[in-house]
This record gives sequence, C-alpha cells and structure tokens, in this order.
Amino acid sequence: MKAVVCGAGLAGLTLAHRLSVVGVEVVLLERSPGPRTQGYMIDFLGPGYDTAEAMGLLPAVREVAYYLEEATMVDERGRRRASLPMALLAPGPRLDVMRPDLEHVLRESLPPSVELRFGASPIAVEDRGRSVRVILDDSSEFDVDLLVGADGLHSTVRRLTFGDESDYLRYLGFHTAAYTFHDGELNEALAGRFWMTDTVDRLLGLYALRDNRVAVFVIHRSPDPTVPDDPRAALRETYSGMGWLVPKILSKLPPSSEIYYDQVAQVLMPNWCKGRVVLVGDACFAVSVLAGQGASMAMGGAYVLADRLSRTPSVDQALSGYEKLWRPVVERTQREGRWSGAFFVPGSQRWLLARRVMLRAVQLPIIDRVVSAAAALAAKPSDLIPTLQRSKSTAAGP
Repeated sequence: MKAVVCGAGLAGLTLAHRLSVVGVEVVLLERSPGPRTQGYMIDFLGPGYDTAEAMGLLPAVREVAYYLEEATMVDERGRRRASLPMALLAPGPRLDVMRPDLEHVLRESLPPSVELRFGASPIAVEDRGRSVRVILDDSSEFDVDLLVGADGLHSTVRRLTFGDESDYLRYLGFHTAAYTFHDGELNEALAGRFWMTDTVDRLLGLYALRDNRVAVFVIHRSPDPTVPDDPRAALRETYSGMGWLVPKILSKLPPSSEIYYDQVAQVLMPNWCKGRVVLVGDACFAVSVLAGQGASMAMGGAYVLADRLSRTPSVDQALSGYEKLWRPVVERTQREGRWSGAFFVPGSQRWLLARRVMLRAVQLPIIDRVVSAAAALAAKPSDLIPTLQRSKSTAAGP
C-alpha cells in the first residue's frame, strides 16, 4: 500500500509514523519550505498524551516540555485578579509544550522509509476508484492507494476534493496570534507562570521559554474573519492603549513573517472521506484554539486512522470506521470550544466581573475537587482509550 500524506504538522507526522511502522509506503508533503518555527504553547494531555505514550515518545516530549505551575490573571494596571494552579485547569497527565518543539520530536521519530518533502503541495487530485492520482505544484505525480489531507485549517486537499473552504469553516468571532522575542529580565520575572490579561474583548498571554525568550499569545474579538495583510500593524492597532506590560510587548513585535496569525474557526463537515481521499486533524475537525485540545485531537485522530487502516482488510471500511469512532469525540470537543470564547475573552464588563466571581469560587476546596474531577473526565474521551490500550499491547498495530 502506498499513501501520500499532505501536511507535516502534528496530524501528518503522527500518521506518517504509524503507517510506515506497519509497512505502508508513505510520502509526506509539506507546503512550507522547511520546518515551521511559529506557534504557541499547548496543554498536551488526553488523547495526544496517550498517543505519544503509545508511540514511545513521552521521554522525548518531556525533554522539550515546560512546567508551568500557575495561571495568573492581571488587570490593565497589573493588579492580580485571579491565580489558578495549572493542575486545576488541565488535570491528569499533562505536559506544556511549544508546538514547533512537539513537531520536532515527531519529525525526528519518523522511520527512514518515510519520504518527507518540503516546499511541495498538490494542485490537482483525480479519483480513480480504487486509487487516486495526485499532481504537485512542481509537476510531479503520484498514483497511490490513499491520499490524506492533514494540511490544516485552510486545507488544499479539502478544497480540491470537497469544495471551497467557505462551505466548511465556522468562524467563531475571534482572531489569534503568537510570537516570541528575547528579553532576559522579563523571562526571569515570568518563570513558572502563564500570565494573562483580565480584560474585555482582548486577551494577551505571556510565558517564559528557554534561552531568555518570551512567548506572547493573543486573542481578540473581531466581526470580520479576514486575516490582515500586515499582522504586525494589526496587532499594534488592536492592542494599543492597554496597560500593564502591553506597550513593552508591542515594542518587541517581530516582522509580520515571523508572527503566527489566523482567524479562530472550526471545521464542520458531513463526511471526512471521499473515495480514497480522507482528511484528519484541523483539515476536517478543527476544534479551535478556544477548545484547547487541537494538538491532542490531531494526534489522537491520526492514531485512530492508522489503527483502522492496519486492522481492517478494506480501505473503505477502515476510513468509515475511523470516522465512526472519532467523530463523537470531536463533536463533543467542538461544542466545548464554541461556548468557551465568552469565558476566555469576555465581551462586556459585566461578563468580566462574572468571570472573576467564578474564578474565585473555583478556588474553594470543595469546588476545586468537583471541577478537577469533571475536567479529568473530559480530558480522556472514553471513545479513544480502548483503541489506544489495545494498540499498545498489539505488536501488529501501528
């Protein structure tokens, strides 16, 4: 069996690894000219954590992980409004990892048999029944048994196979951005905590990284989903006038080419596969940064897809089985993401005050235990765990 996987992000790298392990000939394509350095820190837990453990990658992930103990919210004068242990926000086994670092771990783990090609993207897809022809922008062609679109929110494979992205993207009313800069003094002051502004319509978060770097994560409300041509100028305009450390943070903005910037959206599709073309990760089930489990969903979904392909004689049945197993997990996470925007980025002073009351209440011992228990259940979807546990103990599986 031969497969082309488009997208060398978390979903594509995980899938390429697992398929190659069971003997599938894999070509992994990435439209970027090289590994991406942009991205933000993720709470690596639940399905993603289980997937890394099943792949034997947890030691390597731990080596690049950070250990944030607390999330602290401050108002525009820098006054502390709430502090919560990270264990309460994300209970159970969890690692804080920068997305580029996690991609590096996965890339380094790829078997030598995987052909990884940067600067390559499909421009045409031809369904041939039991196979598919893929034509790339460099005029090269592949005739394969399976084409996988793991190429993100703005998937080219989805557009070529299923139609325009406007049919599937659900804009959630926010823009988000992330960037890093060097500042030893600020890095030392931030160590061990994730700092966030307690503000209306806009949220700015800060955390310390290695090598005296500081990472910035922002999210703000916008009625227009269009991404600006100049993210640097847009961020200056949107966040100007805020107090605390924000003026200094804006003075450290790198060139637009070094800023990750996108709309906050989910992908809702009636089907994830068509013939011998299948989608995985944000390409078909983006849950949004508001849901906080995009990386885990991407890796977990890729693992389940590979698991079905390795255990099911028919490719068509395998693709159907993957969607049947994983869709309920995704839909539940997407529902959580749709309501969480009002909590993370309050749209009015009234909602901001209500959130402060809620956060203070959560810190009470009895409520602390109740919230932790409920979040722990949500973090490990029962739909996935049996599959991963079986795979861990079965040498034939990917």
